[in-house]
Amino acid sequence: MTLNCHTETPHASFPAKERQITKAQHNHILTNAGVWSPDSEWIVYDMRSTGFDGPRIEAVNVQTGEIKVIYESRNGAYCGVVTCSPREKKSVFILGPENPTPDWQYDFSHRQGVIVDWSKPGVAVNLDGRDLTPPFTAGALRGGSHVHVWDSQGDWVSYTYNDALVESDIRDIAVSAPRSRVSVSKKHPRNHDGEYFSVLASRTLANPKPDSDEIKRACEEAWVGANGYLRADGVRQKRALAFQGSVVTAKGETLSEVFIVDLPEDLTQPGESPIAGTETTRPNPPRGATQRRLTFTAGRKFPGLQGPRHWLRSSPDGSRIVFLMKDDAGIVQLWTISPNGGAATQLTHNPWPVASSFTWSPDGRHIAHVMDNSVYLTDATTGKSQRVTERTADAIAPQSEACVYSPDGKKLAFQRRKRDAGHEFNQVCVAFLKE
Repeated sequence: MTLNCHTETPHASFPAKERQITKAQHNHILTNAGVWSPDSEWIVYDMRSTGFDGPRIEAVNVQTGEIKVIYESRNGAYCGVVTCSPREKKSVFILGPENPTPDWQYDFSHRQGVIVDWSKPGVAVNLDGRDLTPPFTAGALRGGSHVHVWDSQGDWVSYTYNDALVESDIRDIAVSAPRSRVSVSKKHPRNHDGEYFSVLASRTLANPKPDSDEIKRACEEAWVGANGYLRADGVRQKRALAFQGSVVTAKGETLSEVFIVDLPEDLTQPGESPIAGTETTRPNPPRGATQRRLTFTAGRKFPGLQGPRHWLRSSPDGSRIVFLMKDDAGIVQLWTISPNGGAATQLTHNPWPVASSFTWSPDGRHIAHVMDNSVYLTDATTGKSQRVTERTADAIAPQSEACVYSPDGKKLAFQRRKRDAGHEFNQVCVAFLKE
């Protein structure tokens, strides 16, 4: 049984019917993308509070309300930030350290990605291997991975990464590909094998040159296109990631700009430095990984990407990357840019700021997001935004973390804070779009 999230006013007419899908007295936390099963019938979530303390990964059926336990953490570990494969009923998520010790507790660099096939609930396999002892192993990393998202084919997985050995405060983008299982030595108790071959994709520096394209942080990435994008030379780039890169301006200010990295099909070949890293350097991207800057916003009235925390998103055809930036009135709007560069285009011109992360519809026609305490759909061509759920009070407004299209393009998943028996919990809601 499902319950209404709220009652529409008698005279209101919205292009969606909203239902509260979860109701258990604990938090239900959605990731910013990839929360739907391939058949658009199930939504995955974790149970974190304000810290990383989630005990289980669950899935809820949006029609029946049935709950499946995908994974339950054990031995002092916690789990969270779950996404689904677009092709199979399997999920990937963060797993913190089991049997934590004073020198190895949950941290940016002390976590990993694991995959669970829904047909084998509770059985987790390692996505990324970890090798903390030299000589390091190519295909394994040396730290922690976070927010794992499959590409559109359910093949490669991207995520953010922090090294545990060198410059642990620097965030990077990394990828894992199911090319070969990676075995590492067991000289360190926190070493483990990985089922996928994993490498860094981004190139960062601890002290980037001011007014350059060097970056000190790479984060909030997205796969470009369902099948890559068409480069300016007419050749299709099969795999690429758009991401936010932190640059330093001539004035010494840090700004987030849009970057892209084109990825080679062969991740095993070293580039300028060893892909596994050394005792004094972090891991490095493979040969053929090409990083480029797309936006240059330092001269704007409100420079840099701004607004709520958001992951970049690409149109399904790969021709546009969408991000958030303020207009000259200081209002956060949707903007787009080509993966080949050029001028950024302001898509929306709304009186209210975009208030959440966002996703494209599978057909590329709309972008779903939160604005003015409602879920909205923005036409990806005209920029016109349409309210699809009733405006509600701040306390129960759709939250900023997620507004996620289903694979069939007929539903949107998001969260509301709901009070029950004197307690408040994040609950999963779905807007069923009218035909």
